[in-house]
Amino acid sequence: MQSFFTRAAGWLAEAGGAFASLVFPAPCRVCGGVLLTANRVPICQECLASFVPIPHPICSGCGRAIVSERVGEAPEILCRLCRLGVYAFTRARSYGVYEDAMVRAVVLLKYEPIVPLARWFANRLAEVFRREAESLRADLLVPVPLHRDRQRERGYNQAELIARPLASALKIHYDDRVLVRTKPRPDRRRLSLHQRWAAVRGAYAIRPGSRVDNLRVLLVDDVMTTGATLDACARALRKSGAAAVTALTVARALRIGPVAPVSVPREQGPRLERDSAKSGVGAYSEPGKG
Repeated sequence: MQSFFTRAAGWLAEAGGAFASLVFPAPCRVCGGVLLTANRVPICQECLASFVPIPHPICSGCGRAIVSERVGEAPEILCRLCRLGVYAFTRARSYGVYEDAMVRAVVLLKYEPIVPLARWFANRLAEVFRREAESLRADLLVPVPLHRDRQRERGYNQAELIARPLASALKIHYDDRVLVRTKPRPDRRRLSLHQRWAAVRGAYAIRPGSRVDNLRVLLVDDVMTTGATLDACARALRKSGAAAVTALTVARALRIGPVAPVSVPREQGPRLERDSAKSGVGAYSEPGKG
């Protein structure tokens, strides 16, 4: 009997939402179509369903998609950068590919503090976390911070909007004051790969008075492109004593060719420089922090 009433309540809610959408029609903020329900997320179900998951196989470390016929069914696969130990974080995972509808949804959240959309993304990241809970275990969840000037300009940090409900869902201690960005991003919309790494090198620090000694820290951000921002945050955390740093992002930009960090171990530098030059990778517009 209780299940009947539960289903009936759901039907009534759907009917009420449909009626509200007819009386007060609102457009989907991604495709422009009329929303068929009174969903507080301003994106239609078709657009939400069109988000593309990260294609497998993926690197066991940074989570990037690996395209190789020689990969086979190996349980642990590492991309070249992770084999070289370029990143300071141990593992990174993302919900979907940064393309098409996902781009418009992430940019929407970047410039409008739409809390229901942030919560929707947080729920998707919670699902990603639970699938790999053993490798993403954390004592502390920290959003990637904006520089104070950028935060003052926007009035909020989209990573915080996502990270706070995510921490609540996962029951992980949350602290948005641990990290601080000390160096602003260059006033250029397009940055080359080297410029991206240079822009965040030494740009993050632990806020005075914060303690991360022996803690496993989970970083949260909206987009991962080169991995430079997460790497810079992880280096600051590890330098201050964090036991391990992992990361979750809503989206992951797929790209062709390797990334050549500016600051790598001396013996790796020449090789990464040569590989980057051969790949012909160009500049990228700013989808996230790096």
